[in-house]
Parts: sequence; structure tokens; C-alpha cells
Amino acid sequence: MSRESTIDNVRTSLPIAKTHWPLVFLTLGACAAFLLFPYDLGFMTRILIMMVFVISFDLILGYAGIATLGHAAMYGCGAYAAGLFAVHISPDPLLGLASGAAMGALIAFVSGLLLMRAHGLSLLMLSIAVTMVLQEIASKARDVTGGADGLTGISMGPILGVFEFDFIGKTAYWYAFCALFVILALLRILVASPFGLALRGIKDSSSRMRAIGTPVYWRKVTAYVIAGAIAGIAGALSAQITSLVSVEVFNFALSAEVMVMLVLGGSGRLYGALIGTLVFMTVHHVAASIDPFNWLFAIGFMVLGIVFFLPDGLISLPKRIRRMIGAVR
Repeated sequence: MSRESTIDNVRTSLPIAKTHWPLVFLTLGACAAFLLFPYDLGFMTRILIMMVFVISFDLILGYAGIATLGHAAMYGCGAYAAGLFAVHISPDPLLGLASGAAMGALIAFVSGLLLMRAHGLSLLMLSIAVTMVLQEIASKARDVTGGADGLTGISMGPILGVFEFDFIGKTAYWYAFCALFVILALLRILVASPFGLALRGIKDSSSRMRAIGTPVYWRKVTAYVIAGAIAGIAGALSAQITSLVSVEVFNFALSAEVMVMLVLGGSGRLYGALIGTLVFMTVHHVAASIDPFNWLFAIGFMVLGIVFFLPDGLISLPKRIRRMIGAVR
């Protein structure tokens, strides 16, 4: 092999190698958290589950520009699907995870056929209506879902027949992390593909994308279904790890919190969703432990600060600091 071709291969491989560093840092961070906070694994597992949920929302809002307040619909359906699957069919966690993803995708497809034809305020109201209808169905179907008492009796078998869920939560923590890692790696490929670029174009100008022949409606439906499947996985993880599903999984507050987390971290950047989730849930946890009644003040001030001083989210903070240093020099 000639020297020139070797240099070309190295140059082309560097960007590819560089794109793996965020996943490496994510893994190192998960290992560090596991070692430093061994008695807070339950809380950290909830953070990982919410990270899965928020990156699913980032796909439709940050990349496709689809603003909804009903993303909890797919999360809740995925949770109930996994819980019912474990109770009536099989306690296998991975099959339950697949059932949650399938149900989330199904609900997203059925509702998305209508929602993706709406825009603005109409889309927001319709998405809330879909979630409220599903919540009412879950509440009334007491024989199936447990109604207001919730779905109980969920008992999970060992993962891959080897790793059993323990009382401390070690298995649950790494189970949730592996799910997040795989989903994040696949989404990185998706958003860098022509499909991901088409979503960005639709967000910037759907009329221009339609003019060049892009099937805008079906691209949006497809993105909504993919996001619904991931949200269903997040719900399934929650049901399997907590062994309980309540009608509160359809709560409007959950959809609103997901949007706040994404705004904090920065939309349109998958790692912004992770940062926003980590910051929001950590501040929530600390503030609620200090003052259980007025912790929302801390969240409100934090959101105001981010909106005014970092409109692109916390993920843009390093770039802002570099600009400030460059201006001083």
C-alpha cells in the first residue's frame, strides 16, 4: 500500500473514530456513577430511563420540529404492554421490552396518521387529547389494567436467563444503561442518514422539502413511529424495574417535564437530551429533598436562566465559553 493511500485511509477514519468518543464518555460516566453512588442506584436508574424517553422526544421535536404535549401516550402504552406481557404471557425482560416498543410504535402510528396533518396549537391540543383518552381507557378498564390501583403482580425473570434482578438494583441499572446505549448508538446512525437529513430539512422548511419531492407527511409519520417505539421502551423499562404501572404514566406533567428537560439540554442534539435530563432530575431530587413543597421554584429559575443566557441549551455552554475567551483575547 502506498504512503498516499495510507494517509487517505487515516484521514477518513479519524472522523469515524471521533464520533465514538461521546459513547465512550457516556460509558465511563455510567461506570463512575455506579462506583461513586452505590446506594443511589434506584435514582440513577430512573435517570437512565428518562434519558431514553427524552431522546425519543428529541427525535421528533429537535430534528423534525414536531411539537407535541402528548408524548406520554406512547410511554404509558409501552409500560402497560410490558406489564401485561409479564403478567399473562412471559416474564422474559427482553421480550417484554419488545412488546413495549411494538405497542408504542402502534399507538404512534395510529395517532400519528391524524396528528401529523395538524400544526401549531391544533397539534398540541390533539396530542393532549389522545393522551387523555388513553388515560381514561386505562382507568376504566379495571379488570385489565387495575384501574386507579395500578397494574401489580409484575415479576421479571433473569435477563438472558443469567442476570437476575437484585434488591440493590445493580442489574436494573446496567439493564437500563445497555438499553440507552444501544438506542443512542442507533439514533446517531439514523440522524446522520439521508432520513435524518430529510427531517432537518422538514424542520427548517417543510414547503421547500415538499417542492423537491420529499414525502413530508410520511417522513413525519415515520419519525413519530420510531420515537413512539423508543418511548414505549422507556415505559417498558419503568414497568419492569419498578414492578408497577399506574395510570399516572399518562399524566400531562410527564410530557411537560420531558419538554423542559430537552429545552434545558438543547434540542436537535442527542447528547443535549442526556444533559438536560441529568440536570433536571438532579436539581429536582436535591430541591425536593430540601423543600418538598416549593422545589418548582428552583426548576423555574433554572429554565429562565437557560432560556435567556443559553437559548441553545446547556450543550452550547462550552462553545459560549470559548467565544467569551476569544473575545477577551
